[in-house]
Amino acid sequence: MCNLETEGTKFGCGHYKVTRKLRKIDCSNRYCVHSVHHPRNCPDCHCERYLGPDARETITHRTADYCVSCQYWFKDGACQRR
Repeated sequence: MCNLETEGTKFGCGHYKVTRKLRKIDCSNRYCVHSVHHPRNCPDCHCERYLGPDARETITHRTADYCVSCQYWFKDGACQRR
């Protein structure tokens, strides 16, 4: 499973959002579609399609605001149904 090194924003809720992908770290596995060792003509490909967790997350901006997903649930419109 290949990984990325990224830069991004850290929100007050604790979430991290990628703003820039710096580089890919190749896992060298022929069963990973992101690896250079994966064959181009892989028949009926059921290989690994997802990247692993970021190998390094460089925080370029911090904010006390919540991310878009958390803002709805914890700040704005989430209210109890009657």
